Amino acid sequence: MFTEIAELIQTTAQQPSFIIGAVVVGVVMLFWDTVEVGRNDAANLVNAVLGARILTRRTALMLAGVCVLLGASFSSAVMETARKSIFDPHKLRSVEQLLAIYASVYIVDTVLLYSFSAYGMPVSTTACLVFELLGASFALEFFDVVNWHKSGTVVAAIVCSILLSGVASFLIQRAARGAIGRRSDDLQALLLHGGWIGGGVLAGLFYFMILKGMGGVEAVGTFRDSMFAYYGSAAILVFLWGGFAILVHAALVVFKERAAKWLFPVLTILGMMCMAFAFGQNDLANCASPGLATLHTVKHMSEGMVTITDVQINRSWLVVCGCLMAAGMFTKTSQRVTWAAMRAGSAGDHVKLWAPRWCIRLATLMLRSRSRTRNGALAPEAAVTPAGKTAHYDMLRACVIMAVSASVIATASSLGLPVSTTYVAFAAIVATGMADRIFRRGDAALKLGRSIWVVFSWFMAAAIAAAAAGIVCRCVYHLGIAGMLLTIGVNLVVRAVVKKRSDAQRERVRAEAAARMQADEADAFEHE
Repeated sequence: MFTEIAELIQTTAQQPSFIIGAVVVGVVMLFWDTVEVGRNDAANLVNAVLGARILTRRTALMLAGVCVLLGASFSSAVMETARKSIFDPHKLRSVEQLLAIYASVYIVDTVLLYSFSAYGMPVSTTACLVFELLGASFALEFFDVVNWHKSGTVVAAIVCSILLSGVASFLIQRAARGAIGRRSDDLQALLLHGGWIGGGVLAGLFYFMILKGMGGVEAVGTFRDSMFAYYGSAAILVFLWGGFAILVHAALVVFKERAAKWLFPVLTILGMMCMAFAFGQNDLANCASPGLATLHTVKHMSEGMVTITDVQINRSWLVVCGCLMAAGMFTKTSQRVTWAAMRAGSAGDHVKLWAPRWCIRLATLMLRSRSRTRNGALAPEAAVTPAGKTAHYDMLRACVIMAVSASVIATASSLGLPVSTTYVAFAAIVATGMADRIFRRGDAALKLGRSIWVVFSWFMAAAIAAAAAGIVCRCVYHLGIAGMLLTIGVNLVVRAVVKKRSDAQRERVRAEAAARMQADEADAFEHE
C-alpha cells in the first residue's frame, strides 16, 4: 500500500494542476465518504438487535464493526468503477472528464449522506452513487455516455426489492405471530413451532451468506456454483430448512427453557453478523470505487482509457476502508438513523419522531377505517428493560426482520440485481409492524407518516443526487481547481446549516413527544 502511494505521488507530481487536485480530492474524499457510509448505511445493520434490546448499542456496534471489517478484508480485489455500467468511460473525450465525474460524486455524496444522517433518515449509498454517476456523466456528454437500459434495470430492481421485502416480511411475520403469538420464549409454543421458524431463519441466513456474504471467497464460490448448479436452489433450500429445523427442535428438547429463551435472540445476532459481513464485502465498493478508480486512472494514464473499466485493488486499501466504515458506525449522527428507524416501527405508544404535516395527514386518512383499540394489535406491549430502556420490538419480530432482509438480498444477488441493504431492512421493519398491527396504538399516524416520508425521501434523494452531481461536475470540469474549492466550500456550508437545523429539530421532537405523553397521562387520570 505504501509503495503504491509513493509511486502515485511520483506520477502525480508530473501532471497538470487539475490532475493533482483530482487526486487529492479523490484520496481525502475516499476516507471521508467511507465514514459517511458507515454513519448512515452500516448503522442500519444493528436496528433489529437494538430495537429488541438484545445487546447494548456499544456491544452491537463492536460486533457488527468487526464483521464489517472482516467482510471488507475478504472483499473482491476487482471493483467496477462505473457501478453496474451506469456510464461508459470509453465514450468520454478525456481523462479530465472522468476525474471530474469521480470528484463530483464524492463532493455530493459526502454532504448528501451527512444531511440524511443528521435528520435520522436512512438512505441507500448504492442508489446515491448510481444516480450521482448518472447525473455527472449526463451533465458532460448528455445521452451518449449513459447506459439508460442498465439505469432502468437498477431503478426497477430497487423498487422490486422494497416491494418483495415488504410483502415477504408481512406474510412471514403474520404466520409466525399466528403460530406463537406473544409467547416468543415459551417452551411449549416453541416445541410446536420453533423448529420450522428457526430452521427457516437459519436456512435463509445460510443461503444469504453463500450467495452474497462470501461471494468473494474463491473456495465458497466454487462450492456454490457446483452445488447449486447440480441440485438447484429450491432443493438445497428445502434440505437446509429440514436439517436446521431438526437441530433447533433437538436443542429445545435438550436445553429446554434455556434454549427457548435464547433461540430468537441468538438468531437475530447471527443475522446481524451475516448482514454486516456481507455489507463490508459487497457494499464497500460503493464508497471506495470512485476514489480508488481515480488513483488507478492517474497511475495508468499513459495506457489510455481502456484500462479503467476494472480496477485492481490492493487488499490493504480495503482493510483501511473497512476500519473507517466501522468507525462511522460509532458517530453520534449514526445514532439518529438507528433510533429513528426503530421508532418508525415501534410497538410502543409514544415515539420521538418527526414527519411533514402532509405525510401525517395521509397516514391519518389511511388509518381512518382501522380500529384504534389497543386490543387490535397483535404485538406485545413495548417492554421496558431493567435499565429503563424501551424495547421497540419483541424477539420474534427482530428475528424475522433480519431473516427476511438477508433472504431478499440473497435472492436479488442470485439474479444479478443490485439492491439496497437500507431499503430492504427498512421495508422489513415497517411491514412486520403492519403484520403486528402496531399502527393501532398511540402515535400511529406519526409512525406511519414517518415511514411515508422516508420512502418519499428515497426517491427525492435520487433526484437530488443526480441534479447536484451534474451541477458540481460542470463546475469542477470547467473551473478546474477553483471549481473544486468552490464546491467543497458549498459542501461545508451546507453541512453546517444542516447540523444547526437538525439539532434544533431534534429538541422540538423531544419536547413534542413529552407533551403528548403528559396529555395522555392527564386524560387517563380524568377517566379514572
